[in-house]
This record gives sequence, structure tokens and C-alpha cells, in this order.
Amino acid sequence: MSNVAPIRRIQARDWDSIAEMEFMAYAELGLSEGRKILRSRARLSPETCFVLEADGRAAGYLLAFPYPPDRCPDLRQEAATAFPSRNLHLHDLVVAASLRHRGMARRLLGHLVRTAEYLGYEQLSLVAVGGSEGFWTTRGFTPRLGVVTTGGYDSDAVYMLAPLPAHAPSPPLQQHESR
Repeated sequence: MSNVAPIRRIQARDWDSIAEMEFMAYAELGLSEGRKILRSRARLSPETCFVLEADGRAAGYLLAFPYPPDRCPDLRQEAATAFPSRNLHLHDLVVAASLRHRGMARRLLGHLVRTAEYLGYEQLSLVAVGGSEGFWTTRGFTPRLGVVTTGGYDSDAVYMLAPLPAHAPSPPLQQHESR
């Protein structure tokens, strides 16, 4: 495997890998959504959905889209329309098992933060599942007490927020373009 793992927007050829990674990450938790629902989420905001490429294929992905704060999307339903919101909801961040513990999730998150700042979002939200609250806390997210995570999440899910800096953003790093 090459040492270079560029981050780029999702392309049609990536969906087999994305669906496989999503299933591996969430099926055991009973939270797998499947390809059709995942694609509906990516269509809401293609400029904030990315893959991490390794050896010519998607080896990690991130889905984020505008969503009202203090709410989370229903895992069982396709996303129909984008919400006008200054909150960007980080729905999924998954890295293939072979690339974990190498800082790849941090790279994807950093790319999202730069993109969100550039696009004028004020904050990021997410729902921590599978005991991942500690991971997200160390990356600037704080639990939002009182927000109910319904719509297919388990009782251990935690809604979290992270403010984005209020300064003039720089454009995100140049994305790798596929041939």
C-alpha cells in the first residue's frame, strides 16, 4: 500500500467500498443503513462528503451535510432534501481496518473542518455511537445534554457539538482529482 492517501470527493466508483466499510463498522451495532440511504445523504452536500483513497480505491470515507442543530437524521429513512443550516452534521467517518491507528480519521476530520470553515458553517454536530464519545471529546466535541437521539440509534448514542472558529477561513487544501 502506498504511503499517500489523498482525500477527494466521493465518486460513483466508490460506493461498493463505502457500503462495505459502513457495514463492517455499524452492522454489529445494529446501525448499518445500506448503500441507498448512504447515497441519499451524500447527495445532500457532495462538497462535504469525502473518501480517503489508498491504492486506487476508497479506504475511508466521511459523510457530512447541513442539518438543524439538536436534531439527528433517522437512520432508517433516505434523506430527501437538504436543510438550510449553519450546522454541518458529521454523519459517518469510517476508515478501513487496515489503515486505522495511522491518523487517517484525524486527516479526514481536519479536511472536513477546513471545508466547513471555508463554506461558512458555524459548528459541527454528530452522534457518537459504539462507545466513541471519548474519541470525539478529544477532537473538540462536547455532549449536548437533553438532545434525544431517536430514529434508529441505540440508547447509548450521544449527540455532540463542536464550534468552528469564527475567523476568515482559508480555502481547503487542494483535493486530489481522479483521472
